[in-house]
Amino acid sequence: METDYLIVGAGAVGLAFADTLLDQTKAHITIVDRHGKPGGHWNDAYSFVSLHQPSAFYGVNSLPLGQDRIDETGINQGLYELASGPEVSGYFEKVMNQRLLASGRVSYFPMSNYLGDGRFVSLLSGKETEVHIRKKTVDATYFGTTVPSTHRPKFAIEEGVDFVPLNELPHLWKRSQGMPKHFVIVGAGKTGMDAACWLLASGADPDSISWIMPRDSWLLNRRKTQPGLDFFDETIAGQADMMEACAEAKDVDDLFDRLEACGVMLRIDPNVRPTVHRYATVSTGEVAQLARIKHVIRKGRVTSISPTLVVLEGGQESFGENTLFIDCSATAVEDRPAVPVFQDGLIVPQMIRIPQPAFSAALAAYVEANYEDDSTKNGLCGSIPLPRTLDMYPRAVLGNMMNQLAWSQDPKLRDWIRESRLDGFGKVIASVDPNDHDKMAVLKKFRKFAMPAAANLTKLIPPS
Repeated sequence: METDYLIVGAGAVGLAFADTLLDQTKAHITIVDRHGKPGGHWNDAYSFVSLHQPSAFYGVNSLPLGQDRIDETGINQGLYELASGPEVSGYFEKVMNQRLLASGRVSYFPMSNYLGDGRFVSLLSGKETEVHIRKKTVDATYFGTTVPSTHRPKFAIEEGVDFVPLNELPHLWKRSQGMPKHFVIVGAGKTGMDAACWLLASGADPDSISWIMPRDSWLLNRRKTQPGLDFFDETIAGQADMMEACAEAKDVDDLFDRLEACGVMLRIDPNVRPTVHRYATVSTGEVAQLARIKHVIRKGRVTSISPTLVVLEGGQESFGENTLFIDCSATAVEDRPAVPVFQDGLIVPQMIRIPQPAFSAALAAYVEANYEDDSTKNGLCGSIPLPRTLDMYPRAVLGNMMNQLAWSQDPKLRDWIRESRLDGFGKVIASVDPNDHDKMAVLKKFRKFAMPAAANLTKLIPPS
């Protein structure tokens, strides 16, 4: 068969790229994916998962996700809705069936394994197909997303350990051995936070929960990442405060102290200094819930688990019988080096605005469709690696700023971003009334500190 673009991966990145490419070109697109349905890792996620950023920033550009409503109850109360896992899965099926396949220019091959060199094989029939690719291959799998139900823990688990991925929590009522007396959450990322919030919301006593937390995290305050003009004083003013902090910070620790002081960053325990930031986004309501868990084990990573004993890098912890260990140790996004997005015959979508993978993929597709050479395209799409350590955070912020500067100097691209559903900020800033002195003062503050911030961030980046 023949196609213009072969996209490997039908998750959020692949679908966002295909959606914009479909809108901007007349190309034929072929999508290959191992899952039986579109949506990538959402097919394997736990049933109570939800987005941790507003639905407005996720999905594909052409089709809204959610009802654009404010949550009235729960730990996200007062903020824009967060689509649940089932909502996201249904949304991506709609994208595939009503948008992509309905165009007549997209071919979709689920349950298929990509072999490379334009070849893929059906996992069910074993039939191999070779594709003549007229333009480019798009590797939409570079993020290497994993979830607890599909990964193998990196520590030893002895026989007899009651050890489950957090996917199993809603099914505990089915257990023949009865309910556990104690819960041990293994992992401190957003998955571990979700497990803790689910247990507490479902009635577990905080004293029945232990939390193995190898590293505490700085967390983004969701109130500072809200779309729409109604949240201007939180979101845009928060960006202005962030620029001031970046401009005046003496070192990385001072930077995070300043970001916490202005409400951009949060932490669970005010007495413990976080040592990592992976862009997990939470509400203050979530932080209040998580702080109810007092038995937090900070002895490094797990090396082995037996039925009543956990051995860690910095010691060990004993537990009684009838303890359930909950696996939240999967790495959501693998640590992979940033590579050029546009290569010879290959496109590798990555973060070009962190932490927005869908927007980044859609913008890369727009650039592919509207610019001629790879050098120009990469100049507009500088890839930004997810910070692994706190001292990598200034590089991520500076990468965002440099890309934004390049976009602002290109009128055509700037206009597309302003109208993009996935952007959320450009249209808000453009809609500010020049006579609104308070909002104009916020924009003036942002501009005042932007260049000093870029200069200071350069100094905060450790030498390579």
